[in-house]
Amino acid sequence: MIRLPYLRGMAAKQLSDVDHTISEQIRAIFGSHEFMTRLPTTGLQSDQIVAHLDEYAHIGHIDWRRGRASGTVYCDANSELTELMTRVYSQTAYTNPLHPDVFPGVNKMEAEIVRMVCNLFSGDADSCGTLTCGGTESIILAVKAARDYGRHHRGITRAEVVAPVTAHAAFQKATQLLGIRVKMIDVHKDTYKVNLKAMRSAITSNTVLLVGSACNYPHGIIDDIQDIAKLGLKYSIPVHVDCCLGGFLVPFMRSAGYPIPAVDFSVPGVTSISADTHKYGYAPKGSSVIMYSNKKYRRHQFSVQTDWPGGIYATPTLAGSRCGANIANCWATLLHFGFDGYVESTKKIMKTQQYLKAEMAKVDGIQIIGDPLMSVIAVRSDRFNIFRLSDKMSEMGWSLNPLQFPSAVHICLTLMHAQTGVADAFLSDFKTVVNECLKTPTETGEGLGVVYGMAQTLPDRSLVTDIASHYIDGIYTTWSQTIRQKQAKVWALSMTLPDRSLVTDIASHYIDGIYTTWSQTNDK
Repeated sequence: MIRLPYLRGMAAKQLSDVDHTISEQIRAIFGSHEFMTRLPTTGLQSDQIVAHLDEYAHIGHIDWRRGRASGTVYCDANSELTELMTRVYSQTAYTNPLHPDVFPGVNKMEAEIVRMVCNLFSGDADSCGTLTCGGTESIILAVKAARDYGRHHRGITRAEVVAPVTAHAAFQKATQLLGIRVKMIDVHKDTYKVNLKAMRSAITSNTVLLVGSACNYPHGIIDDIQDIAKLGLKYSIPVHVDCCLGGFLVPFMRSAGYPIPAVDFSVPGVTSISADTHKYGYAPKGSSVIMYSNKKYRRHQFSVQTDWPGGIYATPTLAGSRCGANIANCWATLLHFGFDGYVESTKKIMKTQQYLKAEMAKVDGIQIIGDPLMSVIAVRSDRFNIFRLSDKMSEMGWSLNPLQFPSAVHICLTLMHAQTGVADAFLSDFKTVVNECLKTPTETGEGLGVVYGMAQTLPDRSLVTDIASHYIDGIYTTWSQTIRQKQAKVWALSMTLPDRSLVTDIASHYIDGIYTTWSQTNDK
């Protein structure tokens, strides 16, 4: 329908408006800074490079060092840990675990990381895993292992994954990449935990994996993992617990005085767990651990090419070569904190979460979504457009995360928010912004809040894909002042054109330009 000329014109007009908003937001991020687009003829001196680095490090208005960012940075970047990471990196920068004969120490570190983390998640001697570059890769590999296990042991050729709608988007990315159907299951409107009856109804003979979160990214809610695992046992289906966000809080919650239901390998039926060491494990980006209850699952994660002329090529993860320094830094971080250090960090974060959750619940016009037991607090409002809250908090120097279905925003608390005075400063600004929003409840706001609000109303989700793709394109654009000025004129012109196909031509010319390798002649 959207391809019909009349509707296509209407859609083009709306997308043009949205694209303009997104482009303005992206350009605002980089301000007036110019981009380097060509290699220098002569290499720069170290001091010159560091001077550029210092400049780049201060682009942006969110002061994450003072706890103004939701999630993002999970520990003090100016701590003793950073000095340790620098020393470790200097010794391992050029190592590669793809060559265990050359760098056996790096492979030893990875094996030790996996064993330590499996032990934290109540794994027995049969439990195993690998280190990955992040939560998304851990999830992709867990889905890949489940698909291939189902094919090998049960003859499933049309694999399906059953997951809550609140499960991380990486599960949908995994199913896209692996050609698997995913069934997204609604959550209960009061608890925001996955609807177990609906999950049970979605199971078929093609189901290769059931998914639960502990906790989920949008609302910080822990699904009923034990009940999901019972379904897995009943129907002989592997069960994955996504602890990517809360992975290095989960094992320490009880010792910190904030017990949660069991979500690890102590639960019969749980066959795989993903946990990010680069979040609350405080290792640098990017590292995560994918764990399995038994090697019979992990072997289906591996990729082996037996007939390649270059030799037998076997890799445990998606990447071939990997940066050994990431492994070494993760290993060093675990040793630096130790069990007691992680317990103390968990105490600080959960004390802050309990305080903020109680105080935010008292704010008129705001509802907390579900009962978050860990580090995330999500709020919504039936009195005003919640995305105005996100936009205005951004103007005050806070970075919150907008959510959809339902419209909401959340804050992901880290050690940065446990610093003295940060929680109170956040509450003060939060209350001020909420009161301002309540005074003008019909206003829709501006900026990316408008984009999120509009995106939820589009029945054709491919249009949302177009919007998001334009945002990513913008991040990779090397803006120049001349381009900015000319684009402003182009946007203004495009708004006046009744024939929207002309706007399509203009936009297409813009994309062509992105892919053009400009010469000095072309520039003129």
